[in-house]
Amino acid sequence: MAKITVNGENQEVELPATVNDIIRLNKVKQPDMVSVQVNEGFINRDEFGTFQLKEGDSIDFLYFMGGGSDV
Repeated sequence: MAKITVNGENQEVELPATVNDIIRLNKVKQPDMVSVQVNEGFINRDEFGTFQLKEGDSIDFLYFMGGGSDV
Protein backbone atom coordinates (compact mmCIF):
# COMPACT_ATOMS: atom_id res chain seq x y z
CA MET A 1 0.00 0.00 0.00
CA ALA A 2 1.14 3.51 -0.82
CA LYS A 3 0.40 6.63 1.19
CA ILE A 4 -0.99 9.63 -0.68
CA THR A 5 -2.90 12.76 0.30
CA VAL A 6 -6.25 13.56 -1.32
CA ASN A 7 -7.74 17.01 -0.62
CA GLY A 8 -5.68 17.20 2.57
CA GLU A 9 -6.71 13.74 3.84
CA ASN A 10 -4.23 10.87 4.12
CA GLN A 11 -5.15 7.73 2.18
CA GLU A 12 -3.58 4.39 1.44
CA VAL A 13 -3.95 3.02 -2.08
CA GLU A 14 -2.62 0.12 -4.06
CA LEU A 15 -0.21 1.04 -6.84
CA PRO A 16 -0.21 1.23 -9.76
CA ALA A 17 -3.02 3.79 -9.71
CA THR A 18 -3.99 6.52 -12.14
CA VAL A 19 -5.81 9.80 -11.57
CA ASN A 20 -8.98 8.12 -12.90
CA ASP A 21 -8.57 5.34 -10.31
CA ILE A 22 -8.39 7.90 -7.49
CA ILE A 23 -11.39 9.79 -8.88
CA ARG A 24 -13.41 6.54 -8.80
CA LEU A 25 -12.06 5.49 -5.40
CA ASN A 26 -13.10 8.84 -3.90
CA LYS A 27 -16.50 8.80 -5.62
CA VAL A 28 -15.91 12.27 -7.06
CA LYS A 29 -19.20 13.85 -8.07
CA GLN A 30 -19.28 15.19 -11.61
CA PRO A 31 -15.87 13.77 -12.59
CA ASP A 32 -16.22 15.37 -16.02
CA MET A 33 -16.26 18.81 -14.32
CA VAL A 34 -13.30 18.36 -11.95
CA SER A 35 -9.78 19.66 -12.43
CA VAL A 36 -6.98 17.73 -10.77
CA GLN A 37 -3.70 18.90 -9.31
CA VAL A 38 -0.94 16.46 -8.40
CA ASN A 39 1.80 17.99 -6.29
CA GLU A 40 0.43 21.46 -7.16
CA GLY A 41 0.66 20.91 -10.93
CA PHE A 42 -2.46 20.59 -13.07
CA ILE A 43 -2.95 17.31 -14.96
CA ASN A 44 -4.50 17.46 -18.44
CA ARG A 45 -7.85 15.68 -18.61
CA ASP A 46 -6.58 13.47 -21.45
CA GLU A 47 -3.88 12.16 -19.07
CA PHE A 48 -6.26 11.11 -16.24
CA GLY A 49 -6.26 7.51 -17.45
CA THR A 50 -2.50 7.22 -17.90
CA PHE A 51 -0.91 9.50 -15.27
CA GLN A 52 0.62 7.15 -12.71
CA LEU A 53 0.57 8.24 -9.09
CA LYS A 54 3.38 7.41 -6.71
CA GLU A 55 4.01 7.18 -2.98
CA GLY A 56 3.72 10.57 -1.27
CA ASP A 57 1.77 12.34 -4.03
CA SER A 58 -0.67 15.06 -3.03
CA ILE A 59 -3.85 15.14 -5.12
CA ASP A 60 -6.45 17.92 -5.08
CA PHE A 61 -9.83 17.88 -6.83
CA LEU A 62 -10.90 21.38 -7.84
CA TYR A 63 -14.19 22.65 -9.17
CA PHE A 64 -14.37 26.00 -10.90
CA MET A 65 -17.70 27.68 -10.49
CA GLY A 66 -18.99 30.42 -12.72
CA GLY A 67 -21.22 33.08 -11.50
CA GLY A 68 -22.31 36.57 -12.02
CA SER A 69 -23.82 39.59 -10.51
CA ASP A 70 -27.23 41.17 -10.91
CA VAL A 71 -25.90 44.72 -11.04
